[in-house]
Amino acid sequence: MPQAVRFDEYGGPDVLHVVDVESRVPGEGEVVVRVKATGINPGEAAIREGLVHERWPATFPSGQGSDLAGVIAEVGAGVDGFGVGDEVIGFTHDRASQAELVVVDAQNLTPRPSAVSWEAAGALFVAGSTAYAAVRAVAAAEGDVLAVSGAAGGVGTLAVQLARNAGATVIAIAGEHHHDWLREHGAIPLAYGDGLAERIRDAAGSGGLDAFIDTFGSGYVDLAIELGVAPQRVDTIIDWDAAERHGVKTDGNMAGASADTLAELARLIADGRLEIPIARVYPLTEVRAAYRELERRHTLGKIVLTP
Repeated sequence: MPQAVRFDEYGGPDVLHVVDVESRVPGEGEVVVRVKATGINPGEAAIREGLVHERWPATFPSGQGSDLAGVIAEVGAGVDGFGVGDEVIGFTHDRASQAELVVVDAQNLTPRPSAVSWEAAGALFVAGSTAYAAVRAVAAAEGDVLAVSGAAGGVGTLAVQLARNAGATVIAIAGEHHHDWLREHGAIPLAYGDGLAERIRDAAGSGGLDAFIDTFGSGYVDLAIELGVAPQRVDTIIDWDAAERHGVKTDGNMAGASADTLAELARLIADGRLEIPIARVYPLTEVRAAYRELERRHTLGKIVLTP
């Protein structure tokens, strides 16, 4: 029987188990994908802990995961354009991708370019679509000065690069041990902590800050408003209370979720214009350790599971 990650109650990583599950037959418009890699994300940890129960409740037993890349093992009726053996990048909204086999709507898949590694492909959906939507939400463009909080994280690293591709000057707020990577990718790295507002003003120059993408929470929306950024050019993917207070945007994963977005991001990776830094790869059976590392919030880029 195939294996999958499950949890039966809210809690820390220790509630996660890898268990045998029944195989599912693909329905109309669906395929079965044998998963080669699947990324993990902070939102999954928040759901598992019950921190967002009012917004996204879990139904037990619950699976985990949206990101996936793998090989099509079975095709359901009415599927055009994909066949058994095709290598694909995709996503599921069923909290099910952290598994050996997953049933996926074919419309949520795009072919995997050979130049995109399995690890990068499997980590692409949540972080990639979120970064894509956030950069679009703040209308990053040539000549803008844009700041990104949590700039070394899974979403932040991609938002930095997409904003640079759009022509913006990017101020990247992150721990100093990640500054070299950010500098190599065209950003101006700044350390978080006391005095950050003044450091941002100095880095932004006389024209000031035009836009702000918050991937971390913890007061960065308030800081953006303090720095004079117009609310319509601030996007947070995590601080909904601050978004309501200030009227800023909250475009994230759902705003960018499509196979077309995945295809565009995969092309950028294949063309060498986007990199997904992979912090570490864990086997599926070590899912608890993977989330423990993720929840320290100090890794550069993505953590990936391989069934």
